[in-house]
Amino acid sequence: MSFLKGKTALITGAGRRVLADGRSGSIGYGIATAYAKEGANLVITGRNMQKLLDAKEELERLYGIKVLPVQADVASGQDNEAVVNNVIKQTIDAFGRIDVLINNAQASASGVPLADHTTEQFDLALYSGLFAAFYYMKACYPYLKETQGSVINFASGAGLFGNFGQSAYAAAKEGIRGMSRVAATEWGKDGINVNVICPLAWTAQLENFQKEYPEAFEQNVKMPPMGHYGDVELEIGRVCVQLANPDFKYLTGETLTLEGGMGLRP
Repeated sequence: MSFLKGKTALITGAGRRVLADGRSGSIGYGIATAYAKEGANLVITGRNMQKLLDAKEELERLYGIKVLPVQADVASGQDNEAVVNNVIKQTIDAFGRIDVLINNAQASASGVPLADHTTEQFDLALYSGLFAAFYYMKACYPYLKETQGSVINFASGAGLFGNFGQSAYAAAKEGIRGMSRVAATEWGKDGINVNVICPLAWTAQLENFQKEYPEAFEQNVKMPPMGHYGDVELEIGRVCVQLANPDFKYLTGETLTLEGGMGLRP
């Protein structure tokens, strides 16, 4: 029996999106699929309720688990703590526990040079990424302490390597990495491990970019040394499963670069 059977994972940004060949087409949905196959019940959040409902229908039908979809968005100019607390209340009402928190959701204005960035564009990245991770971690902490659970946050090579046109996105992602390291230090005594993934994966967004702008795709999207882009379920989602495995509990505060050899660093 899987160690995740009957446990509860909360995954942000996990609405259903698929590739042309039917495979999972977003990192969030790839993670949700990997966890569903292990028997975990899921709470999935996002801005598009229909995508969440589509995910619920497919995952429950295929894997016999329970999925709670909650429309939720952390953004500037609203009571974000109340938004997140509502998600947590619904989670506890439905399942009574939280074993894994995965902060995957992120929006940003990519390709805008630093000197041209607006405050609104910077806020978009910080609120949807860094502030969202902060609010979810804070709200989930008492329940993760009860289950001695795991937190998996998402960062990016954009922050590690300073990608052009990614200043706000990189700032949000590096903020998430710093906060994760602090949480690993503070929460270790509670049996909670906190780790970060920097992924490079083949998504529906990249697939559409290649189809619509083939020349721009060739110029800007580099093939990893492994010779393929990561599969969002098998090569990103499955790693998220293992990071919640009791066998990996001693691993905490670390950043895993899942980029097929592109994320090499000292």
